[in-house]
Amino acid sequence: MNLQIRAKDITLNEAAKAHIEGAVEAFTKYSLDITTINCVVTAEKKGVNVEFDIHIAHAQPVVINQKDDSLDAAIDLAIEKGNKALRRLHDKVVSHKATSVKDLETLDA
Repeated sequence: MNLQIRAKDITLNEAAKAHIEGAVEAFTKYSLDITTINCVVTAEKKGVNVEFDIHIAHAQPVVINQKDDSLDAAIDLAIEKGNKALRRLHDKVVSHKATSVKDLETLDA
């Protein structure tokens, strides 16, 4: 998995970068084939905008945008939205491939 963190018109400290990297490592728990994650942090007139662009093999990219007054709050809210989107995609993939009770064969004892 390739991670790119870009900052535009703002300087990210090491703690913010470590927070983003830790959250991205948590995205792997959904067992999706994540190829790249682009994180763009931009300063705006009123606050900060955080954007996650998550590319998954054999699926459409997941794009999360979050604006907030505080950098840490924007990062946390974007991570929550990313977890929710990846969890839903994981559930969709798993339930699509699941076998139903009708398809199971009975075993004779």
